[in-house]
Amino acid sequence: MKHLCVIFDLDGTLVDSETLCNQALIDLLPFVNDSVESLIYRYRGRKLAVILADIEMRFGEKLPRDFEPTYRQRVDELFEFYLQPVTGVPEMLKTLEYPVCVASSAPIAKIRKALNVTKLSHYFGDRLFSSYDIGSWKPAPGLFLYAANKMGFPPESCVVIEDSDVGIQAACSAGIYALKYSSEEEVAEKNNVFSNMKFLPIRLEQIYSRIH
Repeated sequence: MKHLCVIFDLDGTLVDSETLCNQALIDLLPFVNDSVESLIYRYRGRKLAVILADIEMRFGEKLPRDFEPTYRQRVDELFEFYLQPVTGVPEMLKTLEYPVCVASSAPIAKIRKALNVTKLSHYFGDRLFSSYDIGSWKPAPGLFLYAANKMGFPPESCVVIEDSDVGIQAACSAGIYALKYSSEEEVAEKNNVFSNMKFLPIRLEQIYSRIH
């Protein structure tokens, strides 16, 4: 194992879940007339409580007190039938020679469910870290610092793999180099952006060479 810890976000990075999570909102809230795509753009990487508060404010509708568990159950159902890994992720993980973990804003039960359904759990074992464990959500740096510490690495020996701007901001605040995954190839010109998971090992090798 090479001395570089790779910290993966979950939703939209390892698993193709953003569409399903936002579809659940549309399924349960008929007054939400946004498209799935516009919801993804608005809420990518955000804490659920922040999302629900924004929906209440924008649409002038008070959500039921038990909406969060109802929503979680709907997401769980959609995951069971439709969740897939992000294209190229299983093949990429097979080739990595670095310690890896997951650091996500999702509850630990959702993280485990997503990894189990997509058959990725064996790559990570119990190296799963949730914002709910420590009460810190992106863009605050706490989750990534916690993950690095638990993995036994200083921030400068870690790399965060994210798909959201708030996640990139959290990594930068933690002093951790971040790579942004984006499926939009035209934005992949930037140094820290890549659009195909098969290129991630090459990017990591370049980073590893720079810091060693």
